[in-house]
Amino acid sequence: MSDIATTGRDRYFDTLRAVAIVRVVLFHAFPFAALELIFPSMGVMFALGGSLMVKSLDRSASRAVRNRVRRLLPALWVMALILVPLMIQRGWPDRPSWPHLLLWVLPIADPPASEFGYPAAGVLWYLVTYLWLVLLSPVLLALYRRWNLPTVLLPLFGLMLLTAYPDTFGTTAGWVVQNVLAFGSCWILGFAHREGDLARLRPSLVLALAAACVGGGLGWAYLHPGENGMDLTGRPVAYAVFSMGFVLALLRWAPRMGWLARARPLDGFVSMVNNRAVTIYLWHNVAITVAVWLFDPLKLWRIPTQALENAVDFTIALTALAVVVLALGWVEDVAARRPPRLSPFARRPRRQPAPAPAPAPAPAAVYR
Repeated sequence: MSDIATTGRDRYFDTLRAVAIVRVVLFHAFPFAALELIFPSMGVMFALGGSLMVKSLDRSASRAVRNRVRRLLPALWVMALILVPLMIQRGWPDRPSWPHLLLWVLPIADPPASEFGYPAAGVLWYLVTYLWLVLLSPVLLALYRRWNLPTVLLPLFGLMLLTAYPDTFGTTAGWVVQNVLAFGSCWILGFAHREGDLARLRPSLVLALAAACVGGGLGWAYLHPGENGMDLTGRPVAYAVFSMGFVLALLRWAPRMGWLARARPLDGFVSMVNNRAVTIYLWHNVAITVAVWLFDPLKLWRIPTQALENAVDFTIALTALAVVVLALGWVEDVAARRPPRLSPFARRPRRQPAPAPAPAPAPAAVYR
């Protein structure tokens, strides 16, 4: 029996999402390029989103879009209520007009931010991209069901055109379009997973395609280096193809995840990250920045080794993030129409007592 049937959740998807978010946090804390090569988190998260979107769209397209938007935006609104007044209070020399601040309410483009607020606002491109892909999903799914392979390749082709003509949409809109196109193919591969099309492909073919995408993306980035050498994320087409390779390999198989329930601490951690995924993503960079600000006041420069200094700094960041998750994570419960809870950990259902054995039937009467 599958994990979905027994628990109501796809624990493989939950695990992939947890790994993706942990990798994002680690990359922003320790920006080593190798972390991007080990696991392209953004492509994987968009693929998971696309797969989960299909089931909702089949029930009701309008309700699916409303539900996804409802679950995405409240955590952003809470951030805006905290961050926008702080940015104004601390001085915002080039503050945009009030209509532009409405992007903190409906982020169809990156919400504006001051230098002080950039650590928070700098990660919001993901929410903007996710929102647009949710809005486009009814059309994309209809196209996919009519022309599956061309639809998978359509965003990639559009990204190549945009790379050739980068000024087509201007700076602000062009950044949004670039991100939607860069991760659109991963989103649509999520459709292919949910529709069962990936499962119908031969494993050898999927592995060959995945290897070709990963190798092709790396090769393109290597042959077209940036100012500081090879820069995969600085080459949108290369990074899109590279991410597609990982998505193909990860979504083609659905391993049984029964072992996760037996590893109780790890199981609880995966559930916690999924319960507070939006909060962790929105605030992790702020927590890392707070740890940097505290470097001098706490005199961390006295720590004798760089490795220990990094460990202490990261521990401070995780502590700050844990405080935010406890203080604001309940917003995700409200957005999902669950009872709000301070604890990010899922409650395990209590075991029901075994039913008492039924009494033995009375022997049939011989005489009447």
